[in-house]
Amino acid sequence: MTEHPTSHEGRQPLADRPQEQTRPRQEAAPAGLPSDIPAQPAPQLPEPSPAPGPSAPAVAVAVSPKGAEQAGRREGDRLRFVGAATRRIARGLDLDEIVLGLCRATVPAFSDEILVYLRDPLPVGDERPVAPFVLRLRRTDRLRLTDLEGDELVLVPDPDPTPAAELCEVRSGSSLAEVLRGVRPVFGDSAAARAALGELLGPEHPLPRGPRAILAPLRGRRRVIGAAVFLRRAEQPAFDPDDLLVGAQLATHTALGIDKAVLYGREAYIADELQRTMLPDSLPQPTGVKLASRYLPAAETARVGGDWYDAIPLPGSRVALVVGDVMGHSMTSAAIMGQLRTTAQTLAGLDLPPQEVLHHLDEQAQRLGENRMATCMYAVYDPVSHRITVANAGHPPPILLHLDGRAEVLRVPAGAPIGVGGVDFEAVELDAPAGATLLLYTDGLVESRLRDVWTGIEQLRERLAAAAQLTGPDHAPPLEALCDDVLDMLGPGDRDDDIALLAARFDGIAPSDVAYWFLDPEDAAPGRARRLARRALARWDLEELTDSVELLISEVVTNAVRYAERPVTLRLLRTDVLRCEVGDDSPQLPRQRRARETDEGGRGLFLVNRLARRWGATRLSGGKVVWFELSTRV
Repeated sequence: MTEHPTSHEGRQPLADRPQEQTRPRQEAAPAGLPSDIPAQPAPQLPEPSPAPGPSAPAVAVAVSPKGAEQAGRREGDRLRFVGAATRRIARGLDLDEIVLGLCRATVPAFSDEILVYLRDPLPVGDERPVAPFVLRLRRTDRLRLTDLEGDELVLVPDPDPTPAAELCEVRSGSSLAEVLRGVRPVFGDSAAARAALGELLGPEHPLPRGPRAILAPLRGRRRVIGAAVFLRRAEQPAFDPDDLLVGAQLATHTALGIDKAVLYGREAYIADELQRTMLPDSLPQPTGVKLASRYLPAAETARVGGDWYDAIPLPGSRVALVVGDVMGHSMTSAAIMGQLRTTAQTLAGLDLPPQEVLHHLDEQAQRLGENRMATCMYAVYDPVSHRITVANAGHPPPILLHLDGRAEVLRVPAGAPIGVGGVDFEAVELDAPAGATLLLYTDGLVESRLRDVWTGIEQLRERLAAAAQLTGPDHAPPLEALCDDVLDMLGPGDRDDDIALLAARFDGIAPSDVAYWFLDPEDAAPGRARRLARRALARWDLEELTDSVELLISEVVTNAVRYAERPVTLRLLRTDVLRCEVGDDSPQLPRQRRARETDEGGRGLFLVNRLARRWGATRLSGGKVVWFELSTRV
């Protein structure tokens, strides 16, 4: 019997052929080709035994020991090639890397040209297939001969491969659909295969003669996701039956890798969307404070985590600053983080003290299940009083960067993490001078395998002080640049956890820009409120707003007096806008409605909505506040 050499090892170099007068090619693979697939010399075929003649008795042809040794060597070379090729394919993490690995592994060791077609779009998981589907050319690689240093011929990648169709629609019952349904690779010399290749590659791509083309369907776990076409030039040896087995192995590993890459891409997309919706899209712009934030996942392969930050506007121009860290950085941690963040927003809307907010968060974490642990820092900044109230639940302490460049680690009660249960939380009230910057962060910024948490906190404090020295005294460093500079303290391997960072620059509101009164809940209150507002506007040189402010204050105060039993509060704040706040002890929030022509009331909030820049109402623990803003630029 005759032994057939596998084509990837027995392809005779062009220079070794007697009809071509060239020197042998370089044995090293061209640049960009796989180095882990060794080029094998062409094995010598055993001399064929003479055919038995009519006068001679038929005898069995025995394979010589030398032929058996060569056959074993070829089989070993084939296995080594498949092993090296599949390892290269398996190294790819995303779709492009896997397809590139297939191309680099097979050209030129197995074929002169390869074309990879994939479904567009690629199905994910258990998605039901649709028919007809479209195959799109994902990549094509080809080698060509080039003349280097005289008459020496070498193979290099061809930047201009043979034209092939970019898109191919696979219809039910077509030759291409039948070949793909068969799953197994086929030679391109049969009638069905040539028709299928014609549909796939298009009429402009020439089809080689004989078995010099292999069409290998790429089948994932549930369906065919594409096809790979291996081609050889006419002067090269044709494919043999053993090459179909090699093509099947390459196609199988490639298809399974693409399947995993698509699933991983979908999971990464879901993780990104989950993290994006869990964290605020943008930070608010409350009065008297500037904010900046950063979030870094633990790694590219773990894009979700339990760290979060938030800034929540509160009545009275205050703002709640929150940073938390749920144990772990997985989908479960992100889901728990989202529930705790939503709970914190709801509790902040009730205007509860910081220690009460943490107490209710602790109860919520226990309701979510066992071992739902998290740390949290909750602070409320009042720009009028220039004070900040802080409560802590096992979180690293905040750092306050003063305007003179001094960085101070604030002394706040450590507290127990959220989810422990049965513990009390304490709150402290501290000065928040104008121009100072408060930095809230999670432990991923200061703790790693290379340093403990207190060493990291001291390094962070020194980093902030050094950043302040660059801008000089009486000039606070820009917030965005400060956040970037803080993250630069992390080394290449100095991060094991995700990081949330929230920076707040305290500008405050000067006492001269605040006017505050108490009004008895009586019929004369709206008139007194108009007079007081008129005097304040005259003092601030805002007389052009007098008519609008008097009208809106009259409507809001009238509504407050109607339901209040205790004195009504009236406060005017002058910043970049004019803000008016009216508070009373009634928890019922006003709602805008369209009044009928016969109604005597119900038009107050309609006027507020039409004339004010913004307005709103917030429920407090002891009542509510209705506020509106007017632009100071008329």
